[in-house]
Amino acid sequence: MIVSYTYNHLSVLFSGWKVDLDRSFGFLVNDVARLFGRRFDQHGRGRRLGLTRAQCRTLGYLARNEGINQAGLADLLEIRPMTLVRQIDRMEDSGWIERRPDPTDRRARRLYLTTKARPILGRIWNVANETRDEALTRLSPHEAEQLIDLLHRVHATLSERVPAPDGEIPAAPPRRPTRASAALAQGRAEPLVAEASR
Repeated sequence: MIVSYTYNHLSVLFSGWKVDLDRSFGFLVNDVARLFGRRFDQHGRGRRLGLTRAQCRTLGYLARNEGINQAGLADLLEIRPMTLVRQIDRMEDSGWIERRPDPTDRRARRLYLTTKARPILGRIWNVANETRDEALTRLSPHEAEQLIDLLHRVHATLSERVPAPDGEIPAAPPRRPTRASAALAQGRAEPLVAEASR
């Protein structure tokens, strides 16, 4: 494999094929996610969230999938279950997450956000919005909407083809915030209001 950088253009010669990484969907999506994550960390430190990016991500996925078990959440986060168990233990000790018994399996536990976690979601959302706005600054509002719509379609296609872990409900596709969920994120509404609007 040969990697060449020419005039800020990245290409790879692999098994006789030249791959233009600047035009590679997978490479670009992953690199955008990496850069977005780094910038989120910088904004988050400035806002003193008091949570790591991994913890913010866990809260975000759990907010969309409350009642999921640890194995299902680990699969969504694409981390090893034992790594997540340690993180969940710390977050439970800090009062962000609670484990509740599974009504269908007394050995299992389901994960839920605590009332302490709900207001921080608004602050996380604000940091994410600030980072998103910065990332999309070179796009017109129409182009930004079009990009999100296209990514929704790609997400839906892949979601249909990637099986959910045994016994788990497939992850919900990303939703655009409703007025009620936006109010909840900003701490202006009760959780039940946002739940009813879904």
